[in-house]
Amino acid sequence: MFFGRSWNEWIAQYSTSHQNAVNRACHTIGIPLIALSLVLAPISVFVAGLWKVALTLFVIGWIFQFVGHAFEGKPPEFFHDWRFLFVGARWWVAKVTKKV
Repeated sequence: MFFGRSWNEWIAQYSTSHQNAVNRACHTIGIPLIALSLVLAPISVFVAGLWKVALTLFVIGWIFQFVGHAFEGKPPEFFHDWRFLFVGARWWVAKVTKKV
């Protein structure tokens, strides 16, 4: 459960805004780049120059997301509900494990 709904419900709603093949491909690339950047960000405090890598991954990941939504013709779900920022990562896991 996540905010009163099952993960399957969240992912099903997220999937309705991600039907275009280009958008899905862009999210398949962009989401892990953003996730990796968020993991590297706190580590970059201790490793000189790593913040540049984290920032670059973060920006490129978001570029992929917005390019995908341009092809989809719909705004990202998180524009309507911030919780979809977390659902996107869960959708990615379901996608790569063939559960979507």
